[in-house]
Amino acid sequence: MIRAVLILAGVVTAVTFLLSISDPVAFANIKGSITRVAEKPFRSKSSSRSVEIARSDRGDFALHAKVNGVSAPMVIDTGATSVVLTYETAKAAGLPLELLDYNVDVETAGGRVRAARLTLDRLAVGKLVERSVPALVVPRGQMKSNLLGMSFLNRLESWEVRADRLMLRGYP
Repeated sequence: MIRAVLILAGVVTAVTFLLSISDPVAFANIKGSITRVAEKPFRSKSSSRSVEIARSDRGDFALHAKVNGVSAPMVIDTGATSVVLTYETAKAAGLPLELLDYNVDVETAGGRVRAARLTLDRLAVGKLVERSVPALVVPRGQMKSNLLGMSFLNRLESWEVRADRLMLRGYP
């Protein structure tokens, strides 16, 4: 029995290592999900973490988030796999732009663009705070808006749209 557990632990460790090397965004999402599941029984039910966002006149859900403590306007985009930052926002947030490698092809409303992968230390939307959030940065002038995509939304307990309101709910 102990032998089987040790073999299983070795396989899980090897798969985790290979995933972290081959796809850091997927690895960070999985790591965040596992951490939340592991911590969930120990969290207090008394602290409700939720944010309600009204639909704008343009029909989207816009908000102000904090990227590493710096305020940034964002638009919720469930079609975006990742959080996507403009070059200007990334610079204001103090991200290491000179070290980035723009090697990720991204389809945007404006067409194709190359983006760079990075991890945000902290991304906060009201009471909802997530750490180590995978994100992309596009070159200067390639996008007008920052996108709050699925690399953040997947970390929440739930999110839903009802009429002209978007409710984001974090784990208690």
